[in-house]
Amino acid sequence: MMRLYDTAKQEVVPFKLRDEGKVSIYVCGPTVYAPPHIGHGRMVLVFDTFRSYLEWSGLEVTFVSNITDIDDNIIKRANELGVSCEEVTATSEDAWWKAMDLIDVARPDQSPHATEYVEQMVDLIQRLLDADAAYVTSDGVYLSVDKVDGYGLLAHQSLDQLLEGGGDREIVGTEKKFAADFALWKFPKPGEPSWPAPWGEGRPGWHTECVAMSLDLLGEGFDLHTGGLDLTFPHHENERAQAVALGHEFATHWMHNGFVETDGQKMSKSLGNTQDLTGLATHYDPRAYRLLILQSHYRSPIEISDVSMQNAEAALNRLDAFARRTAPSVAQADQAVVDEFKAIVDNDFDTSGGTDLLFRQVRDGNSALDAGQSRAAAVHAANVRELAKAFRLRLVEDQGAPEDMKLLAAERTQARADKDFARADEIRDELAAAGWVVEDLADGPVLRRK
Repeated sequence: MMRLYDTAKQEVVPFKLRDEGKVSIYVCGPTVYAPPHIGHGRMVLVFDTFRSYLEWSGLEVTFVSNITDIDDNIIKRANELGVSCEEVTATSEDAWWKAMDLIDVARPDQSPHATEYVEQMVDLIQRLLDADAAYVTSDGVYLSVDKVDGYGLLAHQSLDQLLEGGGDREIVGTEKKFAADFALWKFPKPGEPSWPAPWGEGRPGWHTECVAMSLDLLGEGFDLHTGGLDLTFPHHENERAQAVALGHEFATHWMHNGFVETDGQKMSKSLGNTQDLTGLATHYDPRAYRLLILQSHYRSPIEISDVSMQNAEAALNRLDAFARRTAPSVAQADQAVVDEFKAIVDNDFDTSGGTDLLFRQVRDGNSALDAGQSRAAAVHAANVRELAKAFRLRLVEDQGAPEDMKLLAAERTQARADKDFARADEIRDELAAAGWVVEDLADGPVLRRK
C-alpha cells in the first residue's frame, strides 16, 4: 500500500481510498490572469506524474483541477490593460493549456470554471448564513472561523493563535469580527462583474469555489486534495473550514509540493523572481523539467537554473541514447525490478529513488550491450521503458532527422573510416549549425536534436 505525507497530520500515513481500486483527486488549478510560471510547472508536473503512477499501478483515477476565472487579480489586470475580464481570462487560459501541452501534462478529467459554479456557491454561502457560521457586512459576507471546529489544522496553529489580535472587536478598516475571518462574497465596486445573491449582488471569494466544485464532482470524503505548499494556508484551510462548518466530510488526505527556488529564494511575484514556463520549456527540452522534478522529492524545494536544467537535459540524453541503442523487443520487464521500483515510489511518492533505479538500469543495460550480452541488455531496456512509462517520461528513440542530415552523418562516418578527421569535424560543425548533434555509439552514430 502506498504511504503519503499528510499535511494535516504532519506524518507519512497509509493512503487509504474511499472506494477500492479508485482514486479521487482535486488539484487547485490556475487563476488565469497571467502566463504560467515555473512554479505552476512544478505543481502540475508533480501531480501529473502522481496520476500517471497511480494509473500505471492499476488504479482508476478521477482527476479534477479547476480554473479560477473571476478574482481580484483578474479584475486588476483587466483594468490595467483596459479590456474586459473575459478577454483577460480567455487569453490567459489559452496560454495555460498551450503550456500544459508543451510540457506534456495530461488534461484533467474535469476542469470546472469558477463562473460556472456561482449558483452553487451562492447556495453554499446561504447555508453557512443559515447555520450562523457566516455574517453580512457592508462590503460582503464573511465566515466566522470561531464557529469552525479544528480551524488551523492545516496551518498547524491553534484557533487562539490565528485569532490573536482580533478578539471580539472590529478589525481596523473592516467590519470583520476576527482577523482570521475571510470573505465568502464580495460586493462589487462600480464596473466590476457581479452575480445576483439574496444578500446583494457581488462575486464569490476565492476560497469558496473549490469547496463547491470538489464536493459536486468528487463527492463527500474524496481521497486527496493537492496543490502547492503556498496554498496550505489560508486557501486550503479556508476551503476545509466551509465544508466542516456545513457538516461535510471533505478531503481525506492533503498533499502539497514544495517551492521552486531561484538563487536560493522561494519563487514569488512579490520577489520579482518568477520565470515564464513556456520560455523555459522552449529554451530546453520540455521533458527535462519533468526529469528535474522527478530527481527531487516532491516536498523538497528545488533550484531552477541554467545549470540544473542543463544537467537534466544531459541525463535525459543518456536515457534517449540508451533507448536508441535498444529497439523495443519481446523482452519483458524484470518483475523483481518493477517490484523494487514500486516499493521505493510507494514510500511517500519517492520519485527520486525511483529515478535512481531507472538510471541504474540504463547503466547496467549499456554495460551489457558493450559486453555483447544482448539478452540481458534487452531486459534492462524493457525495465527502462516500463519505469519511464510509470512516470510519463517519454523517451525519444527516433527524432526523425531529415534525409539531408542523415546523408551528412553518413558522410561523416565514412570520413572517420577514411581517417579524414578534419572533414569529419567539419561535418559535425555543419550538423550542429543545423541544430543536430551526432552521438558516436558502439553500434553506430545517432542524430539527435540539440
